[in-house]
Amino acid sequence: MNRDYLLQQSCRHLEQAATPESIEQALTLLPNWAVEHDLLVRTFRFTDYHQTLAFVNAIASIIHLEDHHPELVVGYNRCTVRYNTHSVNHGKGGLSENDFICAVKIDDVYDHQFC
Repeated sequence: MNRDYLLQQSCRHLEQAATPESIEQALTLLPNWAVEHDLLVRTFRFTDYHQTLAFVNAIASIIHLEDHHPELVVGYNRCTVRYNTHSVNHGKGGLSENDFICAVKIDDVYDHQFC
């Protein structure tokens, strides 16, 4: 698995959670993300509220197209994105490949439009 592979993938219905090994491997591709309480988390920083909202609007299309919706916590100069997949582990939730697909795509938007 590499970043290009994930960028080319689309989210799909999954019932199987990612293994600890695949999570560890995916995190090597996502150095600014962390796993906290079974959530894939990253806080993005901006210069002001306008730029923060522009980022939220820019990632909204990814979220909609992938039909994989994170929790977004928006502040004046930051946006925290928290992903997990509710359908895995018999509905108990956890991380799946879908979370990593979306994380890479969101990083790509940030890197190309906000850095």
